Amino acid sequence: MTREERIEFLLDHSKRRRNRDVLTQPSFARSGGNPDCSDVITIYGQVDGDRLVRVTFDGEGCILSQAGASILCEMASGLTLTEAEQLSYDDLFNIIGKDLAMARIRCATLALDTLRQALRLYTVRRLLAPEEAMSP
Repeated sequence: MTREERIEFLLDHSKRRRNRDVLTQPSFARSGGNPDCSDVITIYGQVDGDRLVRVTFDGEGCILSQAGASILCEMASGLTLTEAEQLSYDDLFNIIGKDLAMARIRCATLALDTLRQALRLYTVRRLLAPEEAMSP
């Protein structure tokens, strides 16, 4: 994709955010923010066994943070927990474009950082109290 095509792609994801939804009974939910830009998102996940069957988000912020969350939810839905935990900045940058992401790296990576935190907490809770892991 050219730079202009990636910009259009980001604008489209920002305007028509995919998977923007508040899950009413998520397996996990985690909020994150970027005080430099007033970006705030909450990542929600529905887990079935060891698979993320649905990942959604809600929030407000700049184009890059909102498009990044939309893109990340598409990337993570359907992955196993292990696969989702292994998602990297480079995976995200390959879609967004490293040049665009590096201009505002905290905005671009907010959703991924928040998902990583949510997965770590979910995994710990599941190990410590498996019967309670389903309640956020």
